Amino acid sequence: METPHTRQRIGASAARNFAGFVLAAAAALIQPAPAIADTYPSRPVTLVVPQAAGGTNDIVGRLVGQKLGEVMHNASVVVDNRPGAGGNIGTQLVAKAPRDGYTLLMTISSSQAINPALYKNPGFDPVKDFRPVGLVGAVPNVLLVHPSFPAKNFDEFLKLARQKGANYQYASAGNGTLNHLLGEMLNSMAGLSLQHVPYKGVAPALNDVLGGQLQIVFASLPSALSHIKAGKLRALAVSGDRRSPVLPEVPAIGEAVPGYSGTLWIGLFAPAGLPAEVLATLQEATRQALAAKDLRDKLDQQGVEIAPPTTPEQFAKLLQDDLAKWARIVKASGAAVD
Repeated sequence: METPHTRQRIGASAARNFAGFVLAAAAALIQPAPAIADTYPSRPVTLVVPQAAGGTNDIVGRLVGQKLGEVMHNASVVVDNRPGAGGNIGTQLVAKAPRDGYTLLMTISSSQAINPALYKNPGFDPVKDFRPVGLVGAVPNVLLVHPSFPAKNFDEFLKLARQKGANYQYASAGNGTLNHLLGEMLNSMAGLSLQHVPYKGVAPALNDVLGGQLQIVFASLPSALSHIKAGKLRALAVSGDRRSPVLPEVPAIGEAVPGYSGTLWIGLFAPAGLPAEVLATLQEATRQALAAKDLRDKLDQQGVEIAPPTTPEQFAKLLQDDLAKWARIVKASGAAVD
């Protein structure tokens, strides 16, 4: 028979049981969840390069991708070249990719920082659609000519190009690319009238200059270095504000054209919305990869000026600054791509 005393004992027991349940549930909630980073990556990672094979970004992407895979416990990192529209096609692909860390973007400043000012609708937002993973380094472009070109140095080149009736053409990796704008900047600042001939990537542009179909090209140092060393192309000047340690005998354009400067940076991005654990894993793996001496030596040999240790926040600030800088340059040059 239930008595008030019995009911009191049952109520106390139920209360203790309920309290124990609540404490157990609370403990479960505060237990750390299994870290996504513990299992990432569990399948191949695709590194999208929005430029053609053989160009600077492709060369650097393959070197960094290989080392990144080694750092991430010998994971498979596969380079996927998606050229077109000055880099927009590959960049759009990554912007719309699943937010799981298995599709990344190895890109250059001409695509990420210049295209938004050149194209009415590039198909991506360089800031909102991406998260910085790691800044690799900077690369000067080189003004190159076929060995048959009459100018033996940059001063002679300027004299020839300034002659009345001069009708020289220069090749680039495509409309709106950095080497296109470098030619437009040179025309504007040095009083030249070089005619632009766009190609779909730096490799086909270099091939036509190597074959003598055109005689002038702006190309990134890594993509052209082997041809320079072999004597197949003559380097007249580099596009930075100082000489490259890889080609110390070649002057900077700014030495003869005050104020002229244009280099590109190379960096790794992930789609926005990645789980924080995965993004942190990628950022740390990239930091370790870029600190590895064997990778640094290989990048240095390619003419890449390796960036000092840079936080994701500093990389984001660099992107913001370059977006503003190139917007001004594009507007002043009048260049536009529909």
